[in-house]
Amino acid sequence: MSELHKFLFDGLPVRGMIVRLTDAWKDILQRRASNTSTGAYPVPVRELLGEMAAASVLMQSNIKFNGALIFQIFGDGPVKVAVAEVQSDLGLRATASVNGDVPVGASLEQLVNVNGVGRCAITLDPKDRLPGQQPYQGVVPLTSPDGQPLNKISDVLQHYMRQSEQLDTTIVLAANDEVAAGLLIQRMPLKGQDNLAGATESAQDEQDRLGANEEYNRIATLAASLKREELLTLDVDTILRRLFWEEKLLRFVPQDGDNGPHFACTCSRERVEGMLRNLGKEEVDSVIAERGTVEVGCDYCGAEYHFDAVDAAQMFADASTQAPGSSSVQ
Repeated sequence: MSELHKFLFDGLPVRGMIVRLTDAWKDILQRRASNTSTGAYPVPVRELLGEMAAASVLMQSNIKFNGALIFQIFGDGPVKVAVAEVQSDLGLRATASVNGDVPVGASLEQLVNVNGVGRCAITLDPKDRLPGQQPYQGVVPLTSPDGQPLNKISDVLQHYMRQSEQLDTTIVLAANDEVAAGLLIQRMPLKGQDNLAGATESAQDEQDRLGANEEYNRIATLAASLKREELLTLDVDTILRRLFWEEKLLRFVPQDGDNGPHFACTCSRERVEGMLRNLGKEEVDSVIAERGTVEVGCDYCGAEYHFDAVDAAQMFADASTQAPGSSSVQ
């Protein structure tokens, strides 16, 4: 059963969380493996996508965003794009587009960033968008500030969090065919820090800040010592006890079962119809004339949608009856 655990370090401005994706992650892999046109992902891609899935749940839970958090990695390697998307209820889906041979044990650079043009994008798409409102997106290169390639998803996200949130964050990720897991430790902002009010700082504020940084660095060092196999094989209680046995943790009620991370796809026939309308009647009619039907498959869940000539005629007739500027697709 997939689970998410949140905790605080008592008396310290540091918070953390651990996610373990089991059934939700296996569901994603099984749907891909059962797709006869694509087949299973190569091992390095499965590990990459699993780490992205775990990281996306951590980020969504950390910001408590009412909408979709979409984590994308794209570039010029055999993996053209990899996407993990998590809704506010922790509904999760993920997919990757693979073109070409994937080397055994391929690194992030070999998968996505062969010529240094790879990018990471985090998109926040509100559930109930206001008219004219656009999703927020932040993009960073898959390189460190000194221009060196980043070869771990955790390094990419730590770089992103430092740039976008101005908060020190430590992330440990791991994935195999059974589990996708992650640990996040983050320094919480002090009053007047990491905002415009922090432009002036008293001596006591500076002392508090330096002390908080020292405490965070100590805990971050402990978190970073967590090994891949430990994260994949140990239960959450054991991990926390081994890492932070000297700390007093304040733990929240775990999110699991119906309240925890779970596979969920947001595709629907209505959404596919909206996409086809955007292609235009002429394009859709030409495909139907050539093949008899338009067939659209969902990369996330494997669902297939079929539209024949009658469906197309009805779809565009419905579109013509809408008021100007309106849309039936939400």
